Amino acid sequence: MMGSFYTLSPLTIQLILSSLRCNLPPLSSEYTKDVGSKSHLVTANPSIIRQRFQNLLWSRKTFVDNMKIYNHSYIYMPAFSMKTGTEPSLRVYYTLSDVGANQTVLFANPNFLRSIGKFWKSRGIHAKRLSTGLFLVSAALGLCEEVAIYGFWPFSVNMHEQPISHHYYDNVLPFSGFHAMPEEFLQLWYLHKIGALRMQLDPCEDTSLQPTS
Repeated sequence: MMGSFYTLSPLTIQLILSSLRCNLPPLSSEYTKDVGSKSHLVTANPSIIRQRFQNLLWSRKTFVDNMKIYNHSYIYMPAFSMKTGTEPSLRVYYTLSDVGANQTVLFANPNFLRSIGKFWKSRGIHAKRLSTGLFLVSAALGLCEEVAIYGFWPFSVNMHEQPISHHYYDNVLPFSGFHAMPEEFLQLWYLHKIGALRMQLDPCEDTSLQPTS
């Protein structure tokens, strides 16, 4: 499947996923103790391709080098849900295909994304757009027998009132009013309380919970 892309519903790949990550996060040695290094599926927001890699007009080698850390992961992109996402998504596909990269590009089914958006809106999440994290958790709940999530804390201080960054690798905040992170957190916390998923909020001190892979 090297160099191939697919437009799939999530169930098509349900048997081969175990580690899912959002928006091309860094997995360098300074972070792996906390976040692990293994990936099976990584989302790539088209805005990241435009902003971080100049829409792959001048940064193809830099992009390909950055992708190597994800090994044989699937790269999951919303190519057809918005017009602005189509060109960056196709550029990612052709860039990785041209160099024979190990990653395989998957294009999200736009009907699936619309259905997820409508579902969460009916549950009280009112925002211009859902976060990538909530889309990914929603997909995982349909793919996996057990789902554990880490890093979905939307506040600027942790439960011990210590300041924390928005992401583990930077403190870049979403545009004001674009996402409804606290509302999303409450919905995920409810799913945690009823046992639909496991939300890890404290450090993974139990060795059985640590992301060693």
